[in-house]
Amino acid sequence: MRAMPFEYSGKVIELQGRLDAFMREHVYPHEGTFHRQIAAGDRWQPTAIVEELKPKARAAGLWNLFLPESEYGAGLTNVEYAPLCEIMGRVPGFGPEVFNCSAPDTGNMEVLVRYGTEGQRRQWLEPLLAGTIRSCFAMTEPDVASSDATNIQSRIERDGDSYILNGRKWWTSGAGDPRCRIAIFMGKSDPKAAKHAQQSMILVPMDAPGVTIRRMLPVFGYDDAPHGHAEITFDDVRVPAANMLLGEGRGFEIAQGRLGPGRIHHCMRLIGVAERALELMCARVQQRVAFGKTIAEQGTIRADIAESRMAIEQARLLTMHAAHLMDTVGNKTARGELAMVKVVVPRMALRVLDRAIQAHGAAGVCDDFPLAAMWAHSRTIRLADGPDEVHREAIAKLELRKVPAAPL
Repeated sequence: MRAMPFEYSGKVIELQGRLDAFMREHVYPHEGTFHRQIAAGDRWQPTAIVEELKPKARAAGLWNLFLPESEYGAGLTNVEYAPLCEIMGRVPGFGPEVFNCSAPDTGNMEVLVRYGTEGQRRQWLEPLLAGTIRSCFAMTEPDVASSDATNIQSRIERDGDSYILNGRKWWTSGAGDPRCRIAIFMGKSDPKAAKHAQQSMILVPMDAPGVTIRRMLPVFGYDDAPHGHAEITFDDVRVPAANMLLGEGRGFEIAQGRLGPGRIHHCMRLIGVAERALELMCARVQQRVAFGKTIAEQGTIRADIAESRMAIEQARLLTMHAAHLMDTVGNKTARGELAMVKVVVPRMALRVLDRAIQAHGAAGVCDDFPLAAMWAHSRTIRLADGPDEVHREAIAKLELRKVPAAPL
C-alpha cells in the first residue's frame, strides 16, 4: 500500500489563504453582478465584472495555478493544486475564469505545453496563458456515439502544405465566447490505419473560412452564456499543415494525455460545489422554522447533513489519492483511480446538491440561490470526458486483470 502524504506545504496553505480571501472579497459578493450583467446586455459578450477581477487576481499572484511540472504554471503538483481548484470551483459560473483556471482552456493549454511546437506555443499558448484569448475542444459529434472516440467521423485530409477539415461537432464548450480564437479539432486522418491510429488532432482558428457556429445548446434550460456549448460545422476548412499536433494518427495519444488532468480538475471543482451546497443547506435550515422548531432540529435534515459531510470527505480522499498517483507514478498508471473519481465525485455532488435543494424548498429550484444552476452543471460532468458507463467498464477490466480466473 503506497503512503499518501496529503499534508499541504506551507506554500499551499499560504495560497489557500490568499485565494479564499480573494474569493470572499471579490468573487462571492459579485455573483449577482455577474448574472445581472449577462441579463442586461448581449449575453454572448464577456462580462465587465470578470474582466475587472482578472487583473486583480493576476496582481495577487493567483493566476495560472494549474500546469504541474511546467515552466508556465505555478509549479504546483496535482495534490497541491487540488485544494485551490476546489476553492475556485465553489462558484462554477465564473470563479475559475477569474484566475485563468477554467475549462476547456486549462486542458487545451496542457495539450500545447505537452505536444505543441515552439511556433504553436508562441501563437496560441502565450495568449491563452495571458488570458487575452479563449479556446474550445471540438471532439464530440452528434451523428455517432462519441463515448467511443473511434466512432468519430470528421475528416482531416492532407492537401499539399495544408489539411482540409470536414465534419459536424457539438457540445464544443466555450465556442460561444467571442474571445474564443482557437479550437483543437479531432478527426479521422487515415481510415485504413490501426484502430487507434486513425485519428489526429489539429489546431483550427475559429475565424477560418468554413467554420460555422450553428447553434448554442442549453443545459437543462441554462445557456451558460457567455461561455456556452456550440454545435459547429467545418466545411472544407483549410489550415496549414504546421497546425497538426504531434503528428498524424496520434489523436488518441493526445486525448489520453489531455483527459486525465481534465477529468480530475472537474472533480476537484465539484468537491467545491458540494462544499458550497452543504454550507448553504446548513445556513438555510437554521433560519427557517416549521412545525414549531427550526428545520435544523428535524431528524431527517440532520441525517442529510451528516450523509453529505461523509460523502464529501470520502470523495475528496479518493480524488487526492488519484492526484497523488498522477504526481508519483504518472497518469497512465493512475488511470483506474482517475476513472473512479470521475464516477464517484459527480454522483456525490449531485446527491449533496439534491439534499440542499430539498432543504431550501421551492427556493432551491429557482435562481434566487445557485443550487439549481449548480445541479444542472454538475449533471453534465457525468457525461463530459467520458460517461460513467465507460469509466466503470475500465475499472472492471483493471480489477479482472488483478485476480486469476482460478480461485485462490
